[in-house]
Amino acid sequence: MAEILMEENTYWAKWVDSRDAQAGNFLVKRYMPLVSYHVQRISVNLPKSVSRDDIRSLGMMGLYDALEKFDPSRDLKFDTYASFRIRGAILDGLRKEDWLPRSTREKAKKIEAAIEKLEQRLMRNATAMEIAEEVEMGEAEVYSVMNEHFYANVLSIDEQPDSEEKEGGSFAIKDDKAVIPEEKVLKNEMLEEMEVKISQLNEKEQLVISLFYKEELTLTEIGEVMGLSTSRISQIHSKAIFKLRQALEKVV
Repeated sequence: MAEILMEENTYWAKWVDSRDAQAGNFLVKRYMPLVSYHVQRISVNLPKSVSRDDIRSLGMMGLYDALEKFDPSRDLKFDTYASFRIRGAILDGLRKEDWLPRSTREKAKKIEAAIEKLEQRLMRNATAMEIAEEVEMGEAEVYSVMNEHFYANVLSIDEQPDSEEKEGGSFAIKDDKAVIPEEKVLKNEMLEEMEVKISQLNEKEQLVISLFYKEELTLTEIGEVMGLSTSRISQIHSKAIFKLRQALEKVV
């Protein structure tokens, strides 16, 4: 382990001092798993029509950007800095492209109209099965369409143009520690509502949500933990997000 760390430090020194091509190639290969990690996590919320190769290309651009701008003398791990850059590059690329198909947007409008109609009639939240019957779609398709539509909306409002401050080649994350009392109260209320909603999920759904968002495992890793296939974990995740969607919309 010490030898590997020493080798990496040597390459970092060569890269910082002279942008040595061999050192650059070594560091790209060394941190390639970070790109794969963020591609898999973000792809969970995207339709199959979105090319994973395109997402990976965006992630690689983020990694290259991180290598160009990282300052090893700062008290910040490259993994942390690169993760921020990789994820940011992928999300920025997605925002610039209208990746949600028109057909999905139309289906989402149809489902939302059906939800409003059912809830007025039933005087309660409609289940996915009830919605599926109303719009004559499969239950799995309802989950997929609404989750993709929700994520597209999150991307469109999550621009946060003031979250970065650039000075020359440096990069800083804005300090948002100052909290307005009214915002704190609203945020606490939203978090309490989220806790209630999560507690209403079944055991498997709660575990998948916890492992994915708290422990930050990939769906493949969660499948290994739970002894289930990645596709099955994806189904459980979709159902859980659908159930949490109303509470999540208030948070974002």
